[in-house]
Amino acid sequence: MTPQKPLLTELDSLQPFIAQVRQQIHANPELGFEEHRTAALVVTYLKQWGLEVHEGIGGTGIVAVLKGKQPEARRIGLRADMDALPIQEKTQLPYQSTIAGQMHACGHDGHTAILLMAAAYLAQHRDFTGTIHFIFQPAEEGLGGAQAMINDGLFTRFPCDAVFALHNWPSLPPGHIGINAGPMMAAADTFTVTITGHGGHGAHPYLSKDPIVTAAHLITALQSIVARNVHPFEAGVVTVSAMQAGNLSAFSVIPNQVQLCGTVRSFSKVIQQQIRQRMDEICQGMAQTFAMSIELEYNELFPATINTPVHAHLVATVAHELFGSECVEDNLTPSMGAEDFSFMLEQCPGAYFRLGQGGADQGRVLHNATFDFNDAVLSQGAAMFIRIAQRFLAQSAANE
Repeated sequence: MTPQKPLLTELDSLQPFIAQVRQQIHANPELGFEEHRTAALVVTYLKQWGLEVHEGIGGTGIVAVLKGKQPEARRIGLRADMDALPIQEKTQLPYQSTIAGQMHACGHDGHTAILLMAAAYLAQHRDFTGTIHFIFQPAEEGLGGAQAMINDGLFTRFPCDAVFALHNWPSLPPGHIGINAGPMMAAADTFTVTITGHGGHGAHPYLSKDPIVTAAHLITALQSIVARNVHPFEAGVVTVSAMQAGNLSAFSVIPNQVQLCGTVRSFSKVIQQQIRQRMDEICQGMAQTFAMSIELEYNELFPATINTPVHAHLVATVAHELFGSECVEDNLTPSMGAEDFSFMLEQCPGAYFRLGQGGADQGRVLHNATFDFNDAVLSQGAAMFIRIAQRFLAQSAANE
């Protein structure tokens, strides 16, 4: 047997219990910064296993500390998110959400369970040098829970030399790992454009300043930014996702105002600022062209999730050893989605990787009302965290 087989075998023996915990969390989903029941459940198990537990970090966040030999040596952080989404579940599973309008549609219940499994195993196998910080994060879904934990002293109270996280990925088969030595997820910005003209009668448009016509030209111009300003080998997205104007019952009324909103995605700060500058210039130009007021409100929500190459290489190496080269995509195409683990990677080097779980071909995709985490990959995700921690911490012992 290879050294990895006993690990997976032992974790498989824990799988039925951890799956029950995962399904319990799934049945009781909680939105961002409201994860009180989930946090209490996590704390109960961590204390049973003898970890040093710190609660209420960044709101409902938890950090559990596990010390090996020479705990002042290297320190590693392993992170899982805990929050659910405001979606009405339609799975009809025995453990379907018991809370109307809320469900674990992104698999954070599975991520929490995976980190618990890793903690349970490592608590029984403390033959490592250094310290492991198990980070259970609240409010990943657009609320910036990672930044809240950082603001509450995450990395000053629990210093890490590297930090790692995973996310289930339905488009990868179970047992497959995806990683990239660089960008994994895009920066997510939001914008709102307010166009103010002068309303009037639809039969006499020459007596008004029509913001709807201006909005039509502006939308077209905004969609040209990436195509005509960003280098073809760079990546960027500008999407106008909503438009609010007028009254559908007032067919002959030109409104005073139109509002547009949308998102911008990018991997580099240079491209991010280039897009933002062009949006501002286009809005100013349209305001002059159509003789009306245009205001652009632009917010940088999450930065890009960028892996440190050396830590991405560690993830790939562990994945190759655990599952074989045929199950590892170590040059995974980055996603234009966003992830607030990016805030942690801005403060501490590390890597974020994909855990294949399948299901996309059957419509079970992230943020969908029919989504469910695949319990069969719980032990695979835990094995990745365990081996990453063991290998990373062993590097310090080897250098002594």
